Amino acid sequence: MNKRDEINAKVDRLVEMLAAKNLGGALIGSQPNFSWLSAGGSNGIDLSRETGAGALFVRNDGKRFVLANRIEIQRLLDEELIETDFEPVEFGWEEEKASAAFFGLRTRRLLDDNSAIGSDIYSGPGVVPLESELARCRYQLTESEIERLRALGSDASEAIVKLAHELQPGEPEQQVARRVADGLAVHNIRSIVTLVAADDRISKYRHPVPTSQRWQHAVMIVVGAQRGGLITSFTRIVHHGTIPDDLRRRTEAAAQVNAQLLAATKPGASGADLFKLAAQTYASEGFANEERLHHQGGATGYRTRDWVAHPASNERVQLHQAFAWNPSVTGTKVEETCIAFADGVEVITGNAGWPQVSTRVDGREYLSPDILQL
Repeated sequence: MNKRDEINAKVDRLVEMLAAKNLGGALIGSQPNFSWLSAGGSNGIDLSRETGAGALFVRNDGKRFVLANRIEIQRLLDEELIETDFEPVEFGWEEEKASAAFFGLRTRRLLDDNSAIGSDIYSGPGVVPLESELARCRYQLTESEIERLRALGSDASEAIVKLAHELQPGEPEQQVARRVADGLAVHNIRSIVTLVAADDRISKYRHPVPTSQRWQHAVMIVVGAQRGGLITSFTRIVHHGTIPDDLRRRTEAAAQVNAQLLAATKPGASGADLFKLAAQTYASEGFANEERLHHQGGATGYRTRDWVAHPASNERVQLHQAFAWNPSVTGTKVEETCIAFADGVEVITGNAGWPQVSTRVDGREYLSPDILQL
């Protein structure tokens, strides 16, 4: 599937959604949604903002546009939207700055009637919020997205395997984080989540922002790797010297939860049922209520998590949807990214260069990342 075919398929989804919502068009300005609709392009300039520079607009007849000020329009056409069919709409940057409702007002001029429009960004009064509907249009990956996500998972995990074997006790968490970012950048990958925990911080914090603490015995690295808008997430733990029996036991329990979640990630399964399964498995492994100390992960793709499994979740697994499960038992964690197929999941971040825990569920083997002993 080439870029035009991928975009056409996504526009078809949007047109169907617009008809169901009785809208004249969808304005797409957030960075994740821009990357999705453009098949890997980016409108990101200031990465501290959800909204990018420029937006895409799809009309209910399938006509598509790119709206951007004169600072950005040519670069977007030349570098981010090459070989696409978005018609450019250019305006002065000062016009855009004059009103928070500018994009909504400018977009209405592209309609043939007075239909309402929807948007994933604030575009003025009367514009219908559409993020939830756009997210559902994103869930099912196209063939070309699956290929790109597989390549991303392979490249990112291989980069971290290489880095992990080079780690030395005594390095501060912040330096490890810097090495993670540099190692991924070689593959044109951006680390949008980089968490590092040394020794006791692994047990203390589920989301350990890197500090100056130096690791001596164990270090945990959590990565959210992004390329072309797509994201894979995974966690790796490195231990210097003999791995304590208690740590190994906890890791095997987390791997059991992970295996149960992977086995149950089938089209139609609900987030609530997946959460319940995780809770039951923690209890059967002797670690009841660990699910209350951290979320278990969930759907991914163009956001680190589109939704997470929880007791009230009515979201359901879609065919060809990506998931990142991250079960944790205090002091350890396992995490990989997978894609749901009709015959089971495919883990795309697993790597032959990393030790693995083998777990069988209903006769099928599931592999989870073990602890790397240096």
